[in-house]
Amino acid sequence: MFKVTLILTEMQLQRRRKTGFAVVSRTARNSLARVSLNRCEQRLFDYLHAHKEERHFWQGKLHVAVKESDDQHIAAVRLESELWRYYVERSEVAAPFKEAVRHEGLRRTSMRNLAELLIRLWTEPRPKKRPPETGA
Repeated sequence: MFKVTLILTEMQLQRRRKTGFAVVSRTARNSLARVSLNRCEQRLFDYLHAHKEERHFWQGKLHVAVKESDDQHIAAVRLESELWRYYVERSEVAAPFKEAVRHEGLRRTSMRNLAELLIRLWTEPRPKKRPPETGA
């Protein structure tokens, strides 16, 4: 398992680089979260960050899924299966995936943590619903 850490400042990034994988997000600057990604999720995350066109495609797909769903957890479940299908597709043509499948095989792996991480990184947080005020 790999740990992805969202961090607040460049200084923290430099300090934490030694201990694990770090991601800085402009939209999530004020939040600090730890996420464990499995090998397949980490490989796909790295691939999306290295390939701009693929990243833009998934950002659009993610925004649509979140907008259509009332709950971000439901959107993550929907995206999880689509991310796995994408991983399988990439394993037939992209070098890092082909190599991994040759060594590890291609068994169904959860992409739920990756889906939730991408939602946190690529979407604006929804405002929390206020409880109804009672006027007496």
